[in-house]
Amino acid sequence: MTDARNAFLVIGAAMSAAAALLHVGCIIFGAGWYRFFGAGERMAQMASAGSWYPAVITACIATVLCIWSVYALSGAGIITKLPLLRVALCAVTGIYLLRAIAALPLVLLALGRSTPFWWWSSAICLVIGLTHLIGLRQVWDRL
Repeated sequence: MTDARNAFLVIGAAMSAAAALLHVGCIIFGAGWYRFFGAGERMAQMASAGSWYPAVITACIATVLCIWSVYALSGAGIITKLPLLRVALCAVTGIYLLRAIAALPLVLLALGRSTPFWWWSSAICLVIGLTHLIGLRQVWDRL
């Protein structure tokens, strides 16, 4: 690669940031968003009731996704090199890919009672994970 910036990690960062923003949207817009994005009826009901629990859990997930986005930007060469960059990018990539494939046994055990959320979220995690994996492989030597 002649350009020091890695397009795959930039795209991965953008996808993680978009996922973080969708989580923030759930906090802001409440139960309807929790239901639409498949968080489950219990989370939606707690959000409707004004419980702090869904917002805190969702904020934690959004924060993690933001951190992952920043690390991908660092690996892409957009921002300064962060500490433990190689380890962090391996972990992020692994978590996305594990999340993508971990749902498969759950779906199969549900014997046809799986929700579209599991299929869509697994597919999305697979795309993000593979995008990170390609980018990580391309920049491995300079990390």
